[in-house]
Amino acid sequence: MSRRFFPFAIAVAVVLLDRLTKLLIKADISLWDPPHVVIPGFFNIVHTENPGIAFGLLADQSSPWHNILLIGFSIVVLVAISFVLLKPSDSSHTKLLRIGLAIVLGGAFGNLYDRIVNSTVTDFVELHAGQAYYFPDFNVADTAITAGACLLLLDMWHARERKNPTAEVAQ
Repeated sequence: MSRRFFPFAIAVAVVLLDRLTKLLIKADISLWDPPHVVIPGFFNIVHTENPGIAFGLLADQSSPWHNILLIGFSIVVLVAISFVLLKPSDSSHTKLLRIGLAIVLGGAFGNLYDRIVNSTVTDFVELHAGQAYYFPDFNVADTAITAGACLLLLDMWHARERKNPTAEVAQ
């Protein structure tokens, strides 16, 4: 497989895993079911439909343009990442950068598919600390976007180190 298309294989794997998990959740857990406790006091499986963006942000927006803008933004991100990945690789395109972009691409496409088909995104992972602190529900696509963004930040940090190597201090 061409090195240029390998990131797209990663993105497809992320999309397939995201679709599979969301289909399983929708088939087995209704929106009204109580949480399925996996690790008491920390991790539950739930079924929620998020009309907002990652981690429930903008979920309470009621504008008729809300979904159109979110879909449009997602498409712009997908196109921009695809252009970067399809561009012939140069020295600035490290493996870390390409993998990070691929993972973000797969996650963005997974959530875009949900938004176009359902007008919401299916979330199912619920993390919390006891009864007091709950992290917003999320899914595989959200996890991929977050992990990809972390890889991009790590690549930026490494790029900075490559440009500004620290001089050895003579003793």
